Amino acid sequence: MSELVLRNVAHCLTMDDAGSEVRDADILLRDGKIVEVGQGLVSSAPSLDCRDCLVTPGLVNTHHHLFQTLTRAVPGAQDAALFGWLQTLYPIWSRFTPDHMETSAVIGLAELALSGCTTSSDHMYLFPNGARLDDTIAAAAQVGLRFHPTRGAMSIGVSDGGLPPDALVEGEAAILEDCLRVIDAFHDPSPGSMCRVGVAPCSPFSVSRELMRDAAILARDKGVMLHTHLAENDEDIAYSLEKFGCRPGQYAEDLGWTGDDVWHAHCVKLDGSEIDLFARSGTGVAHCPCSNCRLASGIAPVRAMRDAGVKVGLGVDGSASNDAGSLIDEARQTLLLQRVARGPDAMSAREALRIATRGGAEVLGRGAEIGQIAVGFRADLAIWDMSGVEAAGSWDLAALLLAGPRRVRDLIVEGRVVVRDGEMATLDLAPHLARQRHLARGLAEAR
Repeated sequence: MSELVLRNVAHCLTMDDAGSEVRDADILLRDGKIVEVGQGLVSSAPSLDCRDCLVTPGLVNTHHHLFQTLTRAVPGAQDAALFGWLQTLYPIWSRFTPDHMETSAVIGLAELALSGCTTSSDHMYLFPNGARLDDTIAAAAQVGLRFHPTRGAMSIGVSDGGLPPDALVEGEAAILEDCLRVIDAFHDPSPGSMCRVGVAPCSPFSVSRELMRDAAILARDKGVMLHTHLAENDEDIAYSLEKFGCRPGQYAEDLGWTGDDVWHAHCVKLDGSEIDLFARSGTGVAHCPCSNCRLASGIAPVRAMRDAGVKVGLGVDGSASNDAGSLIDEARQTLLLQRVARGPDAMSAREALRIATRGGAEVLGRGAEIGQIAVGFRADLAIWDMSGVEAAGSWDLAALLLAGPRRVRDLIVEGRVVVRDGEMATLDLAPHLARQRHLARGLAEAR
């Protein structure tokens, strides 16, 4: 039996149904679960002193491309919109090996952990030179985050009217076969699972209608979730109207890509009818505000989505389009952009944090397990030291996004300490950073 007590928590933002906020409390963790929250808990278990700290549920990242952590701030892609950005980067990504994939994923997941993230998805949609989804799953095991990898794919190359180069696309039968392989090898549907695999054709402009439909059938047969990009920018909408004769939401519905086992990334350009469709069907959205700004895609209608009842979580998106991997910064950007679009009362700091925690858990189908600090939930917690310069003078510790640190003091996943005193506790980050720098230099020099 493993136990840990968080002692003297100055402020605890629980995200429970009542929106409870607890002060001067202790939190007892046992065998990966939260077993008690209260004052003066009696326990001889090891403890963490959390005076002057805010404790929140761990943040949940619902969209990422971890392999892109090796291609940040690439010249030629820095000032491009989505399609031009992709065309610049595809040739670079075609040189990746399994070593590139795993190293990049370790760095990306460590960066997320330091920003308060305890659960991350990943959308890996290209597999050059023997790379496999297994590479990022191995990285997540090293870092210690709860992981939702998705087996992505591209099947329509430039010679067939698609966007990616032919060298990066795969045959559709092989794609479906490998989806089955990784699900059978790694997907764990049990409570408290540390790895759940999803099926994720890259986008409507890089795979066929048939693959979209077959992927949905396969995923439902295996009981796993579905993920893709949708309605990211104006080019995306124009492509859908020209090629499919309908808007992206209708295309998704026609092919079985709506439902409570589906979540779509971006959705910047959803219209009112598509928002209503997602609300009725229980379809989730991964909102990626920093990437949407970086690529000038627009401001997603998050306020309208939430008012309609759409499940919304946050995603950092790829580090080639963000170019950071900080989930706490995504939460702040969500708050700011909705106020820019809708006025100063469009979203509160607490609501943005709810989207970053409980919202993401609901999008990934884990709403009964993570995203709340409540008895019976998994012990995934972020501990923020509010005694530093960032929060000095703040009247409200729970307003973390308005005045607070951007890096956690401690991070706990499934009851295990992953970040301690602001540093990774599960691995020595220095050699991984050195390897990352070496690989990035090699890619740049070979360009």
